[in-house]
Amino acid sequence: MRIILVTGKGGVGKTTVSAATAIMAADRQHRTLVMSTDPAHSLADAFDVPLGDSPTTVVENLDAQQIDSQMRLEESWGVVRDHLTELFDWSGLHGIEAEELTVFPGMDELFSLAAVREHAKSGDYDVIIVDCAPTAETLRLLSLPEVMSWYMDKLFPASRRVAKVVRPVLSKVTGMPVANDAVFDAVASFYTRLDGIKEILSDPEVTSARLVMNPEKMVIAEARRTYTYLGLFGYGVDCAIVNRVLPDTIQDPYFERWRKIQEGHLSAIDEGFVGTDIRRLRLFEEEMVGVDRLRLVGHELYGDTDPTLQLSDAQPLRVVDTPDGNVALIVTVPFAEKGEVEVLRHDDELFVTVGPYRRSLVLPDSLKRRTVKSAKLDEGHLSVVFTLEGK
Repeated sequence: MRIILVTGKGGVGKTTVSAATAIMAADRQHRTLVMSTDPAHSLADAFDVPLGDSPTTVVENLDAQQIDSQMRLEESWGVVRDHLTELFDWSGLHGIEAEELTVFPGMDELFSLAAVREHAKSGDYDVIIVDCAPTAETLRLLSLPEVMSWYMDKLFPASRRVAKVVRPVLSKVTGMPVANDAVFDAVASFYTRLDGIKEILSDPEVTSARLVMNPEKMVIAEARRTYTYLGLFGYGVDCAIVNRVLPDTIQDPYFERWRKIQEGHLSAIDEGFVGTDIRRLRLFEEEMVGVDRLRLVGHELYGDTDPTLQLSDAQPLRVVDTPDGNVALIVTVPFAEKGEVEVLRHDDELFVTVGPYRRSLVLPDSLKRRTVKSAKLDEGHLSVVFTLEGK
């Protein structure tokens, strides 16, 4: 079983890459599903076929699906939302404001990702390709099942018992709405649907993320930030795909300045994603819509390589607590020798130099306010310790 998460900043072409990857996988006889969890769906436009919430066959061995996240959110959260709305209404907050506060940002896509787990468990497909929303925020939200697991084990049973006792008392004294059994059942169902998502998506043997970007300064910065956060939360990136690179066939002097700018950005990508498979797609002369054109994109992107393979070692970065109360960023640097490793912190970036190669990492918010205390190389793993001492 393989799951490939395709993500990137909005407008970089990740839907085209997702669809092209899916076609190449299907052509290799893999039972393939490509699904969009992006609320602004464009997968149907890419294939030029109508798609809905249920899988639809596009070509042999390939189904496609555009998740109706609002419908799934309503199914799992509707009862809880109604209770919270009633509670806010009682407190004096009415109308649209109350309803907006009952649904947390990213929840709709979180339920879309729950559909990935359902398909993975079904055994109907060999590979699932997910056209993600243009942000890594939803992947960060996948820690929610772990938090809910603690709540369900420790507090949920007690909360349910207490609610039964205080419900009749509070209703007589204050009129404050108290959750009934239907609300508690909905919370339990909510947890059940989310349980196990992170275990599947953070397993490097099963799941890889692929970052799509354009050779533009702001897009590259966003991709690097996403790369860091994916690693921080346990998701391995096996490929960085640079889309819309000016081809050598364009000789018009008007584009010469753009070509030089792109060359600088491409070098920055090579430096920033050392150790990750980097692939380039040229700027095509027409919209690549429909199965035939998408197949051309797939051939140019993967050549003779099976797109379902792990294209590079997707072992992510790790951030761990140390026994002395500090935090360590663990970076994999295979085959590195102690004398050739150098670590430099500059503003919000950490530069790691190994021999002739330099890798720059955008630090997550949790490490920005800390200073580098030490760096140690041990069996291919560089541990950079951050501390709050002196702050």
